[in-house]
Amino acid sequence: MSTLQISLAVVGVILLGLIVAYNTWTHRRNAPKRADAETRLSDSHSRFDPALDGVDVTNLPESVRAPLVDPLLDAAPAQEVASGLGSLDSALDASPAEAAAVAAGAQAPESAARTAQQHAERKLALDGLIDAIATVRIEGLVTGDAALMVQPTTRRAGSKQFRIEGLNAATGEWETVRSGQRYTAFQAGVQLANRLGALNEIEFSEFVAKVQGFGDALNAAVDLPDMLHEVSRARELDQFAGEHDAQLSFMLRPRRAAWSPGYIEQHASAAGFVPAAMPGRMQLPSETAGHAPLLTLAYDAQAAQADNLDQTAVHEVWLSLDVPQVPRSEEPFQRLRHVVQVLCEGMDGMLCDQNGYQLLPQVLDPIEGDLQKLYDKLDSRELSAGSMLARRLFN
Repeated sequence: MSTLQISLAVVGVILLGLIVAYNTWTHRRNAPKRADAETRLSDSHSRFDPALDGVDVTNLPESVRAPLVDPLLDAAPAQEVASGLGSLDSALDASPAEAAAVAAGAQAPESAARTAQQHAERKLALDGLIDAIATVRIEGLVTGDAALMVQPTTRRAGSKQFRIEGLNAATGEWETVRSGQRYTAFQAGVQLANRLGALNEIEFSEFVAKVQGFGDALNAAVDLPDMLHEVSRARELDQFAGEHDAQLSFMLRPRRAAWSPGYIEQHASAAGFVPAAMPGRMQLPSETAGHAPLLTLAYDAQAAQADNLDQTAVHEVWLSLDVPQVPRSEEPFQRLRHVVQVLCEGMDGMLCDQNGYQLLPQVLDPIEGDLQKLYDKLDSRELSAGSMLARRLFN
C-alpha cells in the first residue's frame, strides 16, 4: 500500500470520527432537557412510605392507594371528609375534661379550619344578585330526611346550577338540606348566568317543574318569580359578565432544546406549583384554604403520560390566570410575572403570546393597569374577584 493510500485512509477515519462526534453532539443538544438526577431520585423516594417498610405505593392496588385530589375541583368534598373524620375521632377519643375545654371555647387549629369551612359553606347560599329564587311555604315543620327524599336528584336546570335550601328551625339560618334537621320553610334557586350563557326560557321552565314537584311532594305552596323578569335579569347579568370576564394565558417556549415533562415539573415545583389530578397540569395554590388556585400551568397531557418521559419533547407550556376567580388581595398578576421570570431564566425559555410570538416583559405593564380597572368594576357590582358570587358566576 502506497503512502498516498495510507494517508487517505487515515484522513477518512478522522473524518468519520468527526461526523460521528458531530452527530452525537447534535443529538444531545437537541434532546429534551431532563430533570436533574437528584430530583428524579427524590421523586422515586417520595413514592415510598417508610411505614410500609420499602413497599412501592405506586404498585399497590387502586383501592389501597389514596386518590388524587384536584385542589380546585375536589377541595370542598375533601375538606368535608376530613372534617367528618376529625369530628368522629374527637368524639371517640376526647376525655370529658377535654370536651369541656372545647365547649368553653378552646379552639384548636383543626376547629378553626372547620369554622372557616362552615363560613365558606354559608357563602354558598342563594343570592338574589345572581339567582332566581322561588319560595316554598310549608305548614309546621318538615324533617331534613323527608325533604331529601323528595328533592330533585340533579343539581342543574339545563346548564345552570339548581339548589334547594331550608330554614333551620334551630339556628334560624338558611342552609343546604341535611338529614337529622328540621325546617320551617324552603327556597329553591337557579343561577341566572354562567360562562355558558344566560338563563333561557327552557331552563327556567325546567326550574319551575323541579320546584313545583318538590312543593307538591311536601304539600307546600310555591311562590315562583316571573319568568320574563328573571330571563331579562339573566341577559343583563350575562352581558356584564361577558364584558368583565378576563382569563389571561401566556405561552412559554424553549429557546433551544425542548423540555421533558420531568424537567418542566422540576422547575415548576421549585416555583411553588403542585401537581393537579389531570396529567400535564399543575397549580399554584392559594394561601387561603378552599380558594381557587392563583395560577395554572399546563402542557401536553399525552406527553405527561408517555412511556419514556426523559425522551418526550414538550415545546410549549401554558400559564393561565382566571382573574374573577382570584382575589385582588393575593396579587395574582404580580405572581404571574414573577413565575414567568423564574421559569424563563431557569428553563432557558421565552415568553410568547397565544400565537407563539415572543413578548418582551414590558408589554405586561399596561395589562396590570387594565386589571385594576376590572377589579374596581367587579367591586362596584358586588361581584368582587375571588368572592363566592364571582366564582359561581364566572364558572
